[in-house]
Amino acid sequence: MTRARQLIEFMQLGDKIHHLVEHLSGGMKRRLVLARALINSPSLLLLDEPTTGLDPQARHLIWQRLRSLKKTGVSIILTTHYMEEAAQLCDRIAVMDHGKIIAAGPPKEMILTHVGAEIIELRIAPELDEEIRTSLHDLELKTDRFDDTFYIYIPAGKPLFKELTHRLIQYTHTEMVHRPATLEDLFLQLTGRELSES
Repeated sequence: MTRARQLIEFMQLGDKIHHLVEHLSGGMKRRLVLARALINSPSLLLLDEPTTGLDPQARHLIWQRLRSLKKTGVSIILTTHYMEEAAQLCDRIAVMDHGKIIAAGPPKEMILTHVGAEIIELRIAPELDEEIRTSLHDLELKTDRFDDTFYIYIPAGKPLFKELTHRLIQYTHTEMVHRPATLEDLFLQLTGRELSES
């Protein structure tokens, strides 16, 4: 089997091999571009937002293919606005703001350092912020407010969820979300939550 045919099969485009490129969907074209980039078996692959605009199936296929390339020793440098994509593919990340790198390192380590391990989100009125901060004062937790949501950041190694639930019981009529911290939280912590159009 030729290298071109191997790559077409690798990108699950075998049934489209006799189709004109202009008749392929956007996701298929993106997979074809990636196949073309691999034709000379590069050791380094530079990708600019490789899955922008793709449906979930195509995005996950490309992620899986890129992970399999990493296992064969291919180095990948990519830019992306999808934090989940960075989490899926990157061993190291650099966060940029206004064209400058403001932090870099392994994703999990950076999340734990700058955000924490877990986050509680409360959809409550801003007038209650000070009351909540006072009730949590002795726990020395970082908090934040953006729009309709109050955030409580729980550091690694502090199993505080039960204690927090007990202290926040009076607010259970509002929506409360408990979740792991993510790269998106990291990005927002480092760059701010306000829209930046520059």
